[in-house]
Amino acid sequence: MGAATCVGVLGSGAAAAAPAAAPGLDDPAKKEIAMKLVSSAENSSLDWKAQYGYIEDIGDGRGYTAGIIGFCSGTGDMLDLVQLYADRKPGNVLAPYLPALRRVDGTDSHDGLDPNFPADWRRAARDTVFQQAQNDERDRVYFNPAVRQGKADGLRALGQFAYYDAIVMHGDGGDATSFSSIRSRALRQARPPAQGGNETTYLNAFLDARVWAMKQEEAHSDTSRVDTAQRVFLRQGNLDLNPPLDWKVYGDSYHIG
Repeated sequence: MGAATCVGVLGSGAAAAAPAAAPGLDDPAKKEIAMKLVSSAENSSLDWKAQYGYIEDIGDGRGYTAGIIGFCSGTGDMLDLVQLYADRKPGNVLAPYLPALRRVDGTDSHDGLDPNFPADWRRAARDTVFQQAQNDERDRVYFNPAVRQGKADGLRALGQFAYYDAIVMHGDGGDATSFSSIRSRALRQARPPAQGGNETTYLNAFLDARVWAMKQEEAHSDTSRVDTAQRVFLRQGNLDLNPPLDWKVYGDSYHIG
């Protein structure tokens, strides 16, 4: 199962202090767990660092999907990543593809990318400069905004992860299945802790809204990354996302000790 991120940038959101009871998802150990959880769903592997060189067209209308978080040639985040790489290392192997990436943005076209772009992406993925660029864009576009909004809503690590996983898949554009729309749908059913609500009740509402959003698109219609992963941790009351963790995605079993 290839990655299916390929989405836009989340708005900045309101910042607020995290609950003091336990580390948030931005704690290094928790962040490592988050990376493995997403990789299990996006690449059927816990070895997320092996995905820097991943690239394929998974037939979802977003062109090439690649890297540790599923940057896509059709949705702008791959263009931003390759531009950052070029800024940091002019003349790199991917820099010549910038004009083509600008042209195909918003489409599923490979025009100007084939036949050598996948091989050159895999070459670039061996460069630590490109690896760091992937890390930084992941954090800027997806991880940091998700954690920031989760903390603002008074959510602990599991809730922050639920936000992150939603942004990875859906982005935060203006459509009905974007992260903000999913959150708004949940807020119509329950209040988050920052508004005096029960955390478990709110997260159930959020995951219900997330499942609805996933089912609106065939490429995302398998909801096991919610049903047999996040729901499992929520039913267990593991709001701090503490290991050991056992879950399934697409029928495959995973464990973090």
